Amino acid sequence: MKRILKFIFIGILIFLVGWTFYFLYSKSKPQKTVYEIITPKKESIKKSTIITGKISPRDEILIKPQISGIVSDVYKEAGQKVTAGEVIAKVKVIPDVASLNNAESRLRTAEIDLNQANQEFERQKKLFDKGIITKEEYEKAETAYKTAKENYETSQDALQIIKEGISERTAKYSSTLIRSTISGLVLDVPIKAGNSVIQSNTFNDGTTIATIANMNDMIFIGNVDETEVGRIKEGMMMTLTIGALQDVKLDAVLEYISPKGIESTGGANQFEIKAAAKMKENIFIRAGYSANGEIILAEVDSVLSIPENAIEFRNDSAFVHVLKAEKPEQIFEEHFIEAGLSDGVNIEIKSGLTAADKIRGNAVSKQK
Repeated sequence: MKRILKFIFIGILIFLVGWTFYFLYSKSKPQKTVYEIITPKKESIKKSTIITGKISPRDEILIKPQISGIVSDVYKEAGQKVTAGEVIAKVKVIPDVASLNNAESRLRTAEIDLNQANQEFERQKKLFDKGIITKEEYEKAETAYKTAKENYETSQDALQIIKEGISERTAKYSSTLIRSTISGLVLDVPIKAGNSVIQSNTFNDGTTIATIANMNDMIFIGNVDETEVGRIKEGMMMTLTIGALQDVKLDAVLEYISPKGIESTGGANQFEIKAAAKMKENIFIRAGYSANGEIILAEVDSVLSIPENAIEFRNDSAFVHVLKAEKPEQIFEEHFIEAGLSDGVNIEIKSGLTAADKIRGNAVSKQK
């Protein structure tokens, strides 16, 4: 029995030693890498830059009152359309006590002057009708009466304007009715009935009654990095993609590039650009929509191309490995090529390859 166990132990030992040698031998054998085979194909390649920004109206008009007071009525709200001259709100004047007192005093004085001038004119008229006085004296009395009457009416208007901000003779020029200066869409109405407002003057911007813009004249405003600003120029076409409207693309024309850069949080300088958007009918674009603008810097059509990662760059030269044999194993030969435009994925091949060539791509597996 012991003899049998001895033979079994020796057999197991021989098996383990043999398996170890086989394992080490298989590990020491060189492994063959199998590569993906790529065929050049005709494609259109374009190099572009993407600029982030937003869509805004070209001009946003702030409507401000020409008189101080309290807002008594608001007739428009954000989102409504208005035409030039249409009333947006009404302001009720709160008169100053001192000004009111002076105006009332001037009116009483004008009334006294008018009564006196009227009496004098009536006397002179009777004397003139009887031929006692000359026509010149009559006309002087008449002129004095008309002047006193005009002063009285002017004092009435001044008092009414101080009280109500409007008079009967100047109703069509009323400054208590706040009117739109342009036709467009109301973007914002920051005031409500009961709010106090200050008139616009040389010392104060005044209270904004409403913000109005022409939504058919929109521009794209964005920032471009200093590494790319030298490649663009005014007049270049741009394609706008709006984040909120993924299926909508708008054409735009670059019309402004800022001559001065602004340092961003990352340290690189950013330059503001503006592009006039070509609006489409039946598509409503809201002010402030986020958008991306794509500018094509260069483009080639139907050129021979390969993936850029299949090229090996050395010393400002480009090389590819062309397939010479596939069985029993892959054999490649290095070829110099002249590369052209790249979009970051595919690259143009100007010379060194044909459409019939096959080249080495990425490694896909390894074989023993």
